[in-house]
Amino acid sequence: MKKSITELADGRELIYYDADGSGAVRDVPDPRPLTPVESRSELRRDEATGDWITIAAHRQTRTHLPPADVCPLCPARDGHTGEIPATDYEVAVFENRFPSLAGDTGRCEVVCFTPEHDAGFADLTPARARLVLDAWTDRTAELSALPGVEQVYCFENRGAEIGVTLPHPHGQIYALPFTTPRTAKMTAAAAAHRTATGRNLFEDLLARARAAAERLVLAGEHWTAFVPHAARWPYEVHLYPHRRVPDLTRLTEAERDEFPALYLDLLGRFDRLFGLPEPTPYVSAWHQAPSRGGEELALHLELFTVRRAPGKLKYPAGTESGMEAFMNDVAPEDAARRLREVR
Repeated sequence: MKKSITELADGRELIYYDADGSGAVRDVPDPRPLTPVESRSELRRDEATGDWITIAAHRQTRTHLPPADVCPLCPARDGHTGEIPATDYEVAVFENRFPSLAGDTGRCEVVCFTPEHDAGFADLTPARARLVLDAWTDRTAELSALPGVEQVYCFENRGAEIGVTLPHPHGQIYALPFTTPRTAKMTAAAAAHRTATGRNLFEDLLARARAAAERLVLAGEHWTAFVPHAARWPYEVHLYPHRRVPDLTRLTEAERDEFPALYLDLLGRFDRLFGLPEPTPYVSAWHQAPSRGGEELALHLELFTVRRAPGKLKYPAGTESGMEAFMNDVAPEDAARRLREVR
């Protein structure tokens, strides 16, 4: 992998990742007359729950569903230059121009998986998916080392139903100055499990899932994908490496090599699940241990869709949004069976 670092016109960092960079020249300047990014993010603690809330009012002016011919994530061409000034790229990462977190409150980055506007992650080759994994890993290492960063979160939102404002295939990485509420809950649950049993919670969860054939979806030598026993979403799959590691930087080469084919297979099953011509909306989220207190946590990916049936969405309504009490319309065992059977 070759990593090429440059800057955009307003001083934001832009990084190109190439699988074989022997012929890649990544020094095209950004010709746009941009002013420096002005971020007014503010962190406030909810005293009733202890959760940190990010106030980012400046994001109201961010780009929203632009026409394809002016997509800011496509490569540059005659008459149009967006966020990536090169006329072609493999994987590109840059600082978000409309960040929720910046400066003392963290950092937000955009990860462009491919220059193809109408593609999706499931359309990538295994080699390109591996390059994305390498980019995620590199950014995790770099961002974790920044002062004040407590947790690095790599994720992809796909589909207007999820709230995506740029349809070009891309994901995001947040370098957070706090531990997220979900990770804090996992940390507490893992500590309680260790006290009660002397064992690691996530190793036990994976062992039980691998023994429960009715919830398995895919399995390889180094990874297993399964529907959790208490799935929150209609179709929710967790993908775990068999060896517990805290974050992406600790994976072995063998684990990295096997991941792309399994993950692409899983995304393809999600897209074919409902028999619809349009792709399935989803959230794909890497859970990594925070810098402090994450010794018992396990790296894993959680993939879920808000679609519960053709033409029907699972909205986080009163119980979910108001009380954080999820109620699932699809039995996890039925969801796993359908994902296993889909062709």
